Amino acid sequence: MVKKLHIVSLLIVLLIGVKAYTQVGINTTNPDISSSLDIVSTTSGILIPRMTTAERDLIVDPAHSLLIYDTDLDGYYFNKGTTSLPNWILLLTDVNTRDNYVIVKSVEDFPGGGTGATITLDENTLYEVNGVITLNQSINVNGAYLIGKDTNEDILNYTGSGSLFVGSSNASFRNITFNNSGTGTLFNLSASSSNTLIAQSVIINGFSSVGSVSNYGLVFFNVMQFLNNADGITYSGIEDLLLNNMGWVPSNTGVYETFTGSFGFIQKVSGFSTVSAGSVGVDVSSNPTLDTGTLKSVVFNGSGDYINPYTGAGTYTGFNFTNEWDVDCVGIPRESDDNASGNIYIERNSTVNNVSFSVASGTPINALIDAGEMFRFANSAPTVTGSNNVLRYEGNEARTFSIRGNLSYEPTTINGGTTVYAFYIGKYNSSGALVEVPLGSEVYSEVGTSGNATTGDYLVRAVPLSGKVSLEPGDYVRIFAQRISAVGTARDNIRIYSVSLTLD
Repeated sequence: MVKKLHIVSLLIVLLIGVKAYTQVGINTTNPDISSSLDIVSTTSGILIPRMTTAERDLIVDPAHSLLIYDTDLDGYYFNKGTTSLPNWILLLTDVNTRDNYVIVKSVEDFPGGGTGATITLDENTLYEVNGVITLNQSINVNGAYLIGKDTNEDILNYTGSGSLFVGSSNASFRNITFNNSGTGTLFNLSASSSNTLIAQSVIINGFSSVGSVSNYGLVFFNVMQFLNNADGITYSGIEDLLLNNMGWVPSNTGVYETFTGSFGFIQKVSGFSTVSAGSVGVDVSSNPTLDTGTLKSVVFNGSGDYINPYTGAGTYTGFNFTNEWDVDCVGIPRESDDNASGNIYIERNSTVNNVSFSVASGTPINALIDAGEMFRFANSAPTVTGSNNVLRYEGNEARTFSIRGNLSYEPTTINGGTTVYAFYIGKYNSSGALVEVPLGSEVYSEVGTSGNATTGDYLVRAVPLSGKVSLEPGDYVRIFAQRISAVGTARDNIRIYSVSLTLD
């Protein structure tokens, strides 16, 4: 009986001790009161359970916040989900600490900042601007990265009168504002085809000129706003130029964007140019050459000149660009193969001036042809002597066109029997070979016998022309007439009073 009492007493003591002392210490008799478990060691650590991804996923009802080390994924994962719906999340740690990262809180944080004429950034180093940094030195970009976290708060305030950015290397700008008081230039950058220049989420404010960028392999500007600049930017000799969501407000003056030299590809998409009075939105008047140009979804407005266009060969009246461009923007004419069209016509008003043709066989209606409105069409062809009665397609892609037109004629004599004339479109390839008469483009007209002279058979009559024709670049069409009634008729000649032909 005494033995049983001793056992009961011991159990009571142990239970009281556990309830009174909830901290557990390993290698310590005095665990921290804020911890449930306090492990003290200077020679070893805690080893978290290690398992494969498959083994981790077989854990039954894993508790929320359960921690394991995944040997397949080489990382610590914890369950952010519930026991019934686990969600294993990697604990992010900076395993590879950056040694090429500089936080810039004053100009002195730049290499050579505050002394000398130019700051040369360290190559492949990320400089993060924190707040407003005022400087009067130029910065040699030297293949570095210059960023902020908030475009409106992280600012380089340039007080110099030269160029803020100079150099011939890669550069990258992001989430930052560049300010000037109207005395300096932002860019004076000229590199090579192996270099890139990238800017995103950038505000450019108050420069006497945004400056020049030339000879890069790639320039990519995305989401940039231009404010209060006295002149814009000139792009020259860039292999691939990508401009996306550029915003030019009317506080800018001068020429906003100028393109000169040779380019591989130009793409300017989205954004807007509100052109102030006396200013120009886009200047291509130096006739830059390129393989392909795209100008899409940019809104042009304001009281200035939206486009200073190409000049000379390869241009079309009323349009701004050459055939290498595809243009579809608010405020300026659309320019694409899709809206290519051409028109030719002759008009006469007397039998003395109107031209007479022999149409015993298929004969082109060659008269004094005038060009109407032409876009990606010409009214001449190298293979046609005199380049008369021609509509030649000058687009980049094959396209099917609608044929619309008419002509008026009369036979030059009333003698003879019933005579039928055919009027049709002849399609030629770029080498000058007649390829076909497009189906549906033929129309026939009949003149009665001499006995019907009083019924109007010999009066001037109008003939409609219509149909469809598919043209490759360089192909062209001409209008033909031909007598197809029996041989022996005296009506081989007809007089043409008017002709018009439109392809669109």
